[in-house]
Amino acid sequence: MSSETHPLAGKKVVIIGGAGFIGHNMALKMKSEGVDVSVVDSLGVNNYYAIERERYTNPNGEVYLNFIKQRMNLLHAARIPFVEIDARDYHGLSEAMEDLNPDAIVHLAAVAHANRSNKDPYSTFDHSLRTLENALDVARSSRLNVERFVYFSSSMVYGTFADGVVDEETSCNPMGIYGALKFAGEKMVIAYNQVFDLPFTIIRPSALYGERCVSRRVGQALIENAMRGNRLTINGDGSDCLDFTYVQDLIGGVMGALSSTDAANEIFNLTYGSARSLNQMVDIIRDHFPGIEVQHNERDSLMPERGTLNVDKARSLIGYDPQYPLERGFVDYINWYKGNWDDLNQGAVDAGQVVYLTRRAWA
Repeated sequence: MSSETHPLAGKKVVIIGGAGFIGHNMALKMKSEGVDVSVVDSLGVNNYYAIERERYTNPNGEVYLNFIKQRMNLLHAARIPFVEIDARDYHGLSEAMEDLNPDAIVHLAAVAHANRSNKDPYSTFDHSLRTLENALDVARSSRLNVERFVYFSSSMVYGTFADGVVDEETSCNPMGIYGALKFAGEKMVIAYNQVFDLPFTIIRPSALYGERCVSRRVGQALIENAMRGNRLTINGDGSDCLDFTYVQDLIGGVMGALSSTDAANEIFNLTYGSARSLNQMVDIIRDHFPGIEVQHNERDSLMPERGTLNVDKARSLIGYDPQYPLERGFVDYINWYKGNWDDLNQGAVDAGQVVYLTRRAWA
């Protein structure tokens, strides 16, 4: 617990999709600050059950199952209530929310990967917009008193960054299934505010990285290849720039937004606020893994050219103050892998243990 009481302390927050990469880190941080946080998750999308099905065909299957075991053990140790339920189940979600009675809902349930979204649009719609529709409708129920609904969008809603920098007033022109569905989600959230007066905050993150991610985001893929002594693969010539953001910076911004009345019915870019090239990320990898080889592949034509997300609005309204430039956050991430790699590769996760942990009623 921090020495000063956080403004969110004592508030009830439910994170839908809270056993995922962002969600479990957010739940742990909130709990440490005295927030009465609970997690709702099916463990089905990019999580335990999906990875269990691929454990013998995915070269990272065993490692990723151990990531998820770490997540669940950390949630359990923090005594964070967990409800295992599919957010596509409207009645089940409604009953769970009535029991938890949140002051705020954070919606993270989604297929959080652009390439997978383009390959399987139906599943992406089902797990992204359908879960959002259910969560919104439950949140506006007269049986609850939800003070804020937080929706996680994406920098992908902007499409190609025309000038290399975007702010919240930049026109959105998403490319591909993932960006289009995220933008549609934003419009749904705004519509529920217009029709039902449901207060919201929309978050646009970019290029997240951090501990216990299983999405094979670019930084994660580079580190894991380097740990195995494999060559690094980059799509394009490495000049593409992304606003790489350490997950703890993002979480600090979300907590700031939930704490501020000025964040009600607003959209925020929450990134580090300064784009860096893939080549710069590779250079950091090379500092820690000398002699590593790099292979360049053809660039994905469905990936927009992005850059910096201006975070001045978040700085001004909610006091957002990111602390992790790539040289700090990514180095911490590399060191975390080095310190955990041997344990992560030892043995398989026992399915019964993980399911047992998630079904316990944690008081």
